[in-house]
Amino acid sequence: MNPQLRKHLLAMSVATALPCYAQTTLPSVIITGTNPDVMQVDVSKKGFPSDTANLLQSVAGVSMVSGGGVSGLPSIRGLADDRLRIQVDGMDLVSACANHMNPALSYIAPSQVESIQVLPGITPVSVGGDSIGGTIRVRSADPKFAEAGAQLLEGQATFVYRSNGNVRDASLAATMASDTFSASYRGAAIKAHNYEDGDGKKIGSSAYESRNHSLTLAMRSEARLLELKLGLQRMPYQGFPNQRMDLTRNDSEQVNLRYLERFGWGTLEGRAYHEHTRHAMNFGPDKQFWYGAKKNIPGMPMDTEGKNTGVSVKATIPLSQPDTLRVGADYRRYRLDDWWDPSGGGMAPDTFWNIRDGQRDRLGAFAEWDRRWNPAWFTQFGVRGELVTSDTGTVQGYNAGYSKDASVFNALDRKRNDHNLDLTAQARYVPSQDMTVKFGYARKTRSPNLYERYTWSTGGMAMAMVNIAGDGNGYVGDPSLRPETAHMATGSIEWHDPAQEKWSFAISPYYTRVDDYIDARCLTTCKAGAFVNLRFANVDGKLYGTEVSAHAALASGSYGTLSGDMLVNYVRGENRSTGDNLYNMMPLNTRLALNHRLGAWSNALELRAVKAKDRVSSLHNELRTGGYALAALRTSYAWNKVELDFGVENLFDRRYDLPLGGAYVGQGMTMALNGVPYGIGVRGMGRSVYAGLTFKL
Repeated sequence: MNPQLRKHLLAMSVATALPCYAQTTLPSVIITGTNPDVMQVDVSKKGFPSDTANLLQSVAGVSMVSGGGVSGLPSIRGLADDRLRIQVDGMDLVSACANHMNPALSYIAPSQVESIQVLPGITPVSVGGDSIGGTIRVRSADPKFAEAGAQLLEGQATFVYRSNGNVRDASLAATMASDTFSASYRGAAIKAHNYEDGDGKKIGSSAYESRNHSLTLAMRSEARLLELKLGLQRMPYQGFPNQRMDLTRNDSEQVNLRYLERFGWGTLEGRAYHEHTRHAMNFGPDKQFWYGAKKNIPGMPMDTEGKNTGVSVKATIPLSQPDTLRVGADYRRYRLDDWWDPSGGGMAPDTFWNIRDGQRDRLGAFAEWDRRWNPAWFTQFGVRGELVTSDTGTVQGYNAGYSKDASVFNALDRKRNDHNLDLTAQARYVPSQDMTVKFGYARKTRSPNLYERYTWSTGGMAMAMVNIAGDGNGYVGDPSLRPETAHMATGSIEWHDPAQEKWSFAISPYYTRVDDYIDARCLTTCKAGAFVNLRFANVDGKLYGTEVSAHAALASGSYGTLSGDMLVNYVRGENRSTGDNLYNMMPLNTRLALNHRLGAWSNALELRAVKAKDRVSSLHNELRTGGYALAALRTSYAWNKVELDFGVENLFDRRYDLPLGGAYVGQGMTMALNGVPYGIGVRGMGRSVYAGLTFKL
């Protein structure tokens, strides 16, 4: 590793002082590990993924729950979606969709990402609450400033083509700055057709198109930084192979103001943001659009509007040489409307209100104490309290056929106040220059989201349109749901050379016991071999597993440097209430990478192997998938201000089903629960050749 780069990364890691921490810096390097003395894994560009979530594929403990082409959901140690704390430029973004088609990471393009921090285990209370899994913090580029008295002008343009799906991807970045003022723009546009599997068969409802723009303005003085980020997204279409609907519109506007100042007593950071989303769904070209006996009913329009506002303040106070205190408070205000305009037949004459005047507000405060007892021992303790308040207005169906469910729901006292408590305790012990040990415990809580609590109709068609699992089943909410409470124990042992440059080997086991885990129960009678209707319900669960990672510098000479990386992930999820398996657990998998670098030329050969998925959820009628192995080959060469990238994903054109892909409902009569065949998984992408060209100013 470059000594200057290593020095910078080590200093940054020690400053954060998080015992269970992994940081990713993109696009040049990805750094992963379970201790602050990080290990570098060079996965530059990594095939120019269309989805920001895919940038996390090589991080220990992370797998990907499939969705649309730019809306994958990261899963950390078996916990995904709202169970994770996912921030984009400090904003806690919320999915405004009954199918969670617009998760937080879909609001930033991969080319706009400058850095990612992943905390796969215990999340410090200063980072956030209302989650029981890990944390992902994505940031676009920090503002750049010129040297005193100088001017800074730089820019970059990248053009990428991927053969499978005929993907065209372009991005642009430009910065103009003085020593006190900075202005930068980043834009990205991508468009893709349906992709093909390893047999050359097109996967329906996998096309997409998205455009993202951001403008950053910043001013600084010797001790103060003021930063304003403006974001805009226009997504005219995104198909979903594992959902009965497709996204037909997602428009988002974001305003994000950050203040940071250094005082004699420490630092103070404040943030205020607002994000507005207008989202729409209907049946795309691969799904049946015209319904009714005479095929004269045009689709099923579904509209959503979400408004997300947040403010936060945090103070970091060095109390003494070994002690640091962090205190702060935050408030999140979320409003949601989800309505379906009448289209004819049984979907008329009134507007169907799935969620009306939905409200979910969070008010939290925390305190966190770091202490470095001596060069060998470091500890961190934290406590966070939160009040989560949720409510919704009265609802109605298309017609009198929905009046019974609506009347029962409207008669309820729907307001809920959840008083949540998070506790964390972590320690790091370095007994020698070649060994690091870490362990910790946390109590974490998450309150139900609005769809889990307040979707109300038990009508078959209405339930089929509510699904955040991708399993093809229908769902209805339960206002009496209790918050999830997780008790998590983690540990890790890493061996490495004293300089942490030549080799490392780490093993990281974990155990999470979740009380009131939000899963589901059969609404009436569930049968095997079919799609079923379920009601969200509290159960008790547990998740456990381990990650094993290794790195080795294999050779160095006139031919360049050669290094290897290994990552093995294992997770098991069990329903303690019924003995069933929890849904969507990634089977045992491994990644092996051989990296070569010679001057400006770099190459990588990667192999990913996944075991057959045999442990599945009986309740969800989850599909089994076969084992498979995929190879990828990548090369990159940079000269002057131009860089050329070329590679092949799924080198041998292997056909396989995605273990976390859910049920394939991407074609046909998807409105009817069993109008599409059960038992078909979503197949992964076949061979894809890509080429990228980057110009720098």
